Amino acid sequence: MTNPGDASSLAGVRVAVFEARMAAPTADLVRKHGGVPLSAPALREVPLGASPALIAFVDGLINNEFDVVIFETGVGVRYLTQAIETRMSRETWLEGLARTRVVARGPKPAVALRELPARVDLLVPEPNTWHQTLGLLDSRLPVKGLRVALQEYGKPNLDLVEGLNRRGATVTRVPVYRWALPEDLEPLRSVIVEIAERRVEAALFTSAQQVEHLLLMAGQEGREADLRTAFCTHTVVGSIGPTTSEVLRASGIPVDLEPEHPKLGHLVSLLAARWRSLVKAGPQ
Repeated sequence: MTNPGDASSLAGVRVAVFEARMAAPTADLVRKHGGVPLSAPALREVPLGASPALIAFVDGLINNEFDVVIFETGVGVRYLTQAIETRMSRETWLEGLARTRVVARGPKPAVALRELPARVDLLVPEPNTWHQTLGLLDSRLPVKGLRVALQEYGKPNLDLVEGLNRRGATVTRVPVYRWALPEDLEPLRSVIVEIAERRVEAALFTSAQQVEHLLLMAGQEGREADLRTAFCTHTVVGSIGPTTSEVLRASGIPVDLEPEHPKLGHLVSLLAARWRSLVKAGPQ
């Protein structure tokens, strides 16, 4: 039960969260606002190790074959570093990277790069989507005729690749990890039932892939229609940012709130401040 006298908190609100790597901090944030987190990781990251693509990328760095390197994620920087350093010293490959222009898609890859330490020449502004990446390059570093290496996240960003190609860049994709379903699927199965049966007041999505995996599992469990109905009529849906919101809407799931800044703390705080005004009064 919620506390009707506390309009700015999540007192007693059951909140489904699908974050994996940041599952504990996400749950802590929900509890801080008085909510009850239902943690159901919806994906896991599987490092690809010293793959042929990564080896080719490192050889290219050392041989001055790239003009620009774009880093998409902080975890990707760390996985890439671990894989490279099974073959050579950090100093060797960072010398090659220092001869390029380094672009970080937001603060997380920038922090990981500076920890190495490596220079960051351009930082993609919020909300850190491929649109902002291309816009930044257009204004600060036109890529026509340049050789661009792109450190990818869990699946290819074909919109960004196509945008770079259209601008005349030669693009080398560097996959570092892939996304997969969690090894333990029981929490996800359980929260699907809870949402479908309208026992969850809010759900927070922090990546687009969580949406895809949730719907995949709901379909396998025969609860996809119930899940969609619950999101439309009962459960308040929060999205971390534009990319996740785009996938939610394309999947037929309404986005009830999205923070101005695509950060986890902002998302939970916004839910705490606004969830009561967004309570849905659909069929029970």
